[in-house]
Formats: sequence, structure tokens, C-alpha cells
Amino acid sequence: MRLLDRYLLRELLVPLGYCLSGFLIFWLAFDLFSEMGQLQDQKLRGGDILQYYLARIPEFIVVVIPIALLLALLYTLTNHARHHELTAIRAAGVSLWRLCVPYLGVGLAGTFFLFALNEFCVPRTSERAERIFNRRLDRPKKSVAPSSGLANLREKRTWLAGQYNPKTSEMLNPQVLWTLPDGSELWLLATRALRINGTWTFYNAREFTATSDTNSMLAPAIQTNVLVMPQFRETPEEIQSEINISKGMSLSSWNRADIPISQILDYLRLHPQPPDSIKPWLYTKLHGRVAMPWTCLVVVLIATPFGAASGRRNVFVGVASSLIICFVYFVLQKFALALGTSGYLAAWLAACGEVGGGGAWTLDWV
Repeated sequence: MRLLDRYLLRELLVPLGYCLSGFLIFWLAFDLFSEMGQLQDQKLRGGDILQYYLARIPEFIVVVIPIALLLALLYTLTNHARHHELTAIRAAGVSLWRLCVPYLGVGLAGTFFLFALNEFCVPRTSERAERIFNRRLDRPKKSVAPSSGLANLREKRTWLAGQYNPKTSEMLNPQVLWTLPDGSELWLLATRALRINGTWTFYNAREFTATSDTNSMLAPAIQTNVLVMPQFRETPEEIQSEINISKGMSLSSWNRADIPISQILDYLRLHPQPPDSIKPWLYTKLHGRVAMPWTCLVVVLIATPFGAASGRRNVFVGVASSLIICFVYFVLQKFALALGTSGYLAAWLAACGEVGGGGAWTLDWV
């Protein structure tokens, strides 16, 4: 069986490499031609464009791996069936499920690879691509986010900052409004805030207090050069999640990378009850991020019964079938995502529809 497994893997991995390279080249070329006008408006040079697309390659790989795996698997299985190899293997006493073990292993490996790539690599490379995209026009500091804020509904604190540097966790002109358990309010204003050894430190800080009475006036409480606030447990990761969620609601068409699961969970910890206006979008994104990597395994389950059908068929039947399946899959994926983010479909059901909708249609067809 080890010899058979190695043979089946070799026959799959070779076309998989060709399909992955071909789809990647096609996707990059298509994206380049569609965005050429924007790249020219950004005054990017040839070297900038090359760096931009090198930074975006992980994002493209996430999209094309399931398609390439589907095409390669259907091509391989159709080629085996055409030469009656599958019939001979099954006649030797090997069941269809045992024959599929190498393919299921590839699908499972692709699932873990996609999850790691999508969660840890794509967000960073997407930010790098954005910096390259704007490098010729944005002369100010690119690492500084203007007018940043954070709403910590869990502890009833609202942060506002004139500028925020995510690399150093430094805020300029921060303002913090804190509603205390007794209903009174505390306003903290400073010229600068920095997180040192896990604790927020404010410089040239002023505190104002107001009672819970209606229309009560702010009263000065403290004015000091350095004020350490261990009560403020907001982390830079939570602040970044707030920035990314707000930015994700209005992403420009060229930035296709989604928000990592860790940042969505950070946002939900700060907002246990998110507003109804973004709740469907937020939970659909969360469930979609968890479900999307499993597309590789679903692809194997789709392609195996279809490609392993007995009979002498032309190898291009598998290619044509995979293209039809990919088209239907993408249509159903976008349809389920639109229904989920609009609130017409439960978030978990929309995420399952993104992954399994095409598979259910295909298996019914077969």
C-alpha cells in the first residue's frame, strides 16, 4: 500500500503544481490588467508594481489552491479511470475509501496550510502591499494611523487619539472617557500615551470628573507630568482590531484580504453586544474565516466520486467538469456571503454555504 500511495500522490502532485502555477499566473495577469489604471494613478514604477504583487502572492494563493486542487484531482482521477487503473486497483481488493486516503491527506494538509497562511501571513503581507501601493503619494509617516479610537463596552471606556502608532503603541493627544461603576464619569486628557511593561502611561495628563447627575459640570481632579493607569487593560492588539474592523467595513476594492480570527475575537471581547448594523457582517466574517480552509477537504470529497466513475472517458472531461464546478462554487459563495452579511441568513449557515454549497450541488448532479 505504501507503494500505491506514493504512486497516487506523485500522479496528483505533478498536475497540482502545474495547475497552481497556471492559475497563479492567470490571476496575477488578470488583476494587473484590471488595476493598471489605479497603479498608474498611484504613480507606481515597475519595481513598485513588482514588489506590490510579490507581497500579494499569499493572498492569491489562498484563492487558487482549492481551484487548483479540484482541477488536478479531477484530471488525475479521470486519467486513471481512462486507463482502467482504478478498476484494477479495486479488483485487487482495495476499497474506494482506502484508495482515497492519499487524496484526503492532501486535502487535510491543504486545510491546515490555508488556515495558517490566511491567519498569520496574509494580513501582514496585505498591509505591506498597501504601504507599497501608497508609497508614491503618502509622504507622511505611513506607520501612523490618524484619528484612531477604541470603544471598550465591556469596561465602559472610550478612547480617542489624534494619532496612533501600532508599531510602538504610542498615542498622541489621547482622550479617555471612563464611566465608573457608580455612574460618574472620568475624563483623562494627555499630550502622549505609551504602553510600558504592559501598563498605559500618560504624559502631561489631566483628569476631570463629573457626577452621575444630569448636566453636571466637569471638575478638575488631577494634573501631573506622568500618570500610570494599571486599570486600563486595553492591549495594542485590541486597539488594532478596532482599527481593522472599522477599516474592513469600508475596504477599497483593491484590498481583498479579510480580518484575522484573532482580531475579530478581540473586537467581540470589547463589544460583547455589537451593534445590529455590523453584527451579521462580523459573525459571517468570523464563521467564514473558520470554514474557508476546509474547502480543500470538501474539494476532495466532491472530486473523488465524480472523477473515479468507471468507464473510458476523455481526460478533458475532468477539466471541463472542474471549471463548471468552480463557476458554480464561486457564485454560491458570493451569494451566501451577501445573504449572511446582510442578515438574511444565519452567519454559520452562510459560512457553510460558502464552503459546501458547490459540493452539495455537484453530488446531487453526479
